[in-house]
Amino acid sequence: MKKIGFIGTGNMGKALVLAAQKENGKISLLLSDKDAEKAKKLAAETGGTFCGNEAVAANADYIFLGVKPQMLGEVMEEIAPVLKKRESRFILVSMLAAFTCERICEAAGGDYPVIRIMPNTPVSIGEGMILYAPNKNVTEEETEFFLEAFEKAGRFSPLPEKLIDTGASVAGCGPAFVDMFIEALADGGVACGLPRAQAIEFAAQMVCGSAKLILESKKHPEQLKDEVCSPGGTTIQGVRALEKGGFRSSVMEAVIAAYEKNFEL
Repeated sequence: MKKIGFIGTGNMGKALVLAAQKENGKISLLLSDKDAEKAKKLAAETGGTFCGNEAVAANADYIFLGVKPQMLGEVMEEIAPVLKKRESRFILVSMLAAFTCERICEAAGGDYPVIRIMPNTPVSIGEGMILYAPNKNVTEEETEFFLEAFEKAGRFSPLPEKLIDTGASVAGCGPAFVDMFIEALADGGVACGLPRAQAIEFAAQMVCGSAKLILESKKHPEQLKDEVCSPGGTTIQGVRALEKGGFRSSVMEAVIAAYEKNFEL
């Protein structure tokens, strides 16, 4: 049984822990967070073990770094000496935006195996999109175990590391953009007389179904959009209103703004 350790159990770390617990026959969980009570609660919920950062660094086979980029230096000061003393092999799994595998190794003080990942919050319900890029020190077997251990988290896609931040600007930041879209759709429904709860349900299920239709039909989104827009119908008038408001341009600018923020981190 492999030990999977998490240093940081915030929103993204917690989502991955919840996905990993579904493989409790293959792995055991070690959980650490600066908010000890939060990590203890999550450990109790998932059957994991609460411990400190040093214990995770000393014992886990896969060490997930789920801290904010500005906290990495402080965390590495604590665990780098522990990693250096280890005789057993381990893999660092980084969720930090803008930090390359090389920078993670520099911060950790060694040329270690690193898998850089960019998950999103739907991994907690098995519908995530996880981008990943192992460095040269990670074996195929180690990558395969990582994929198997988290297979219930959702869909995985390998990417060249130079594209990880770009992909994360769509898949990682995208849930927030979609949540805003769903809320706006629901607001429109409420404005037209729908009860709030039903408006949210209709909008959320519509987005869920539309996304699955794209993935399963393999049709281009433009084609699917055109199939809904009957000549002289209601939908095309809604599309016209969105175009007038700069809908597509605004979405593109949101992705680009998220991507450019990486360079400030």
